[in-house]
Amino acid sequence: MRVVVTGMGVVSPIGNSVDTFWNNLKDGVCGIEKMDESFAKDLPAKVWACVKDFNPADDGVDPAFIRKMDHVSVYGMAVANQAMKQSGLVSGENVNPARFGVYFGTGVGGFQTTYDGCVKMENQGPKWISPMFLPTLITNITAGGIAIKHNAQGPCMSVSTACSTGTHAIGEAYRAIKHGYADAMLCGGAEAANIGLAIAAFGNMRALSKSEDPMRASLPFNAERGGFVLGDGAGALVLESYDNAVKRGATILAELCGYGSTCDAYHLTAPRPDASTQAEAMKMALKSAGFCGRRDVIYVNAHGTGTPLNDVCETKAFHLALGRNAKKAHVSSTKSCTGHLMGAAGAVEAIASVMALREGVVPPTIGLDKQDPECDLDYTPNKAVKADLTIAVSDSLGFGGHNACVAFRKVL
Repeated sequence: MRVVVTGMGVVSPIGNSVDTFWNNLKDGVCGIEKMDESFAKDLPAKVWACVKDFNPADDGVDPAFIRKMDHVSVYGMAVANQAMKQSGLVSGENVNPARFGVYFGTGVGGFQTTYDGCVKMENQGPKWISPMFLPTLITNITAGGIAIKHNAQGPCMSVSTACSTGTHAIGEAYRAIKHGYADAMLCGGAEAANIGLAIAAFGNMRALSKSEDPMRASLPFNAERGGFVLGDGAGALVLESYDNAVKRGATILAELCGYGSTCDAYHLTAPRPDASTQAEAMKMALKSAGFCGRRDVIYVNAHGTGTPLNDVCETKAFHLALGRNAKKAHVSSTKSCTGHLMGAAGAVEAIASVMALREGVVPPTIGLDKQDPECDLDYTPNKAVKADLTIAVSDSLGFGGHNACVAFRKVL
């Protein structure tokens, strides 16, 4: 069963629609900014990547949903509505509700809701805890809310694999269609974790950039990199069987033709040093996609966090997976523009990969003025380049050793 993409939606630090996001990505616009001094005073990081100028009502999110739910669910609903609108898919009209599902994840769920509830419990006591506290914070509620909104009565699950969440949600949705369990899936990820508690936690792990200059904070593959920048956002894709999409006359954006998933089984936060398991996930995706180094021009959207360990290990993985084709690959890290959107990262970066493939444009890795010698591939420094791409892959790695990769092709 062939699987295709027919709709996409984005909320991000560089734009709250696919067109705005993609145009800013091509132009190398940086969505990272300085925190307010009073907020950042005692925190271990001074910059972040926040969603800006976002009005969920513009994306058809109900006022009651906005009022009751955590930002993570509001972001998720907004991108789901965008993707459904673009796809033209309507449950009960051009897809059977029982064959339409939702796989949508988040790394941590309602982080702000959890924090606020703990503070209220401590300061005011248990009687002041809202009856909506648990339904608002749990990680599956975004997927459930999306399914309710769009009458998706098929398989519905929330994926939570840290920073590979979005890619795993897309990959598992792909399998659900490919193996006959659904005709269409709405999938992706969302995150809204830019609060003091998260910044303190990641900072104390020495994972965050300490730069106070937004333009020198997220520096993937740069010898001067020092950590990632925490970001918020969401991404959603509508996947369908090729037959269903053609039958209803949908515009096909790309074919999702490969997926790989492995675990490092090595360390809670550090990647496996030899990169063998990361490479295996990419090999799986490329094999399924029929990658041929002699014929294909490949774009790799790297996980590319800008942390010292990740970028070197990921480079090793690319060499292992692509072999002698690694040096010919077009690679970039869009986290240089967006920061690290955690559970949303894989979904947003998959959308960037689809757009790169459709337009034949490789978005840049901005701030790459001093490439690490151990990161020895073409990471598209600073400016987008045109390329006649035939295949695009998006790579994601998450705490716990979770690795995921998805591959897309043009539909000819």
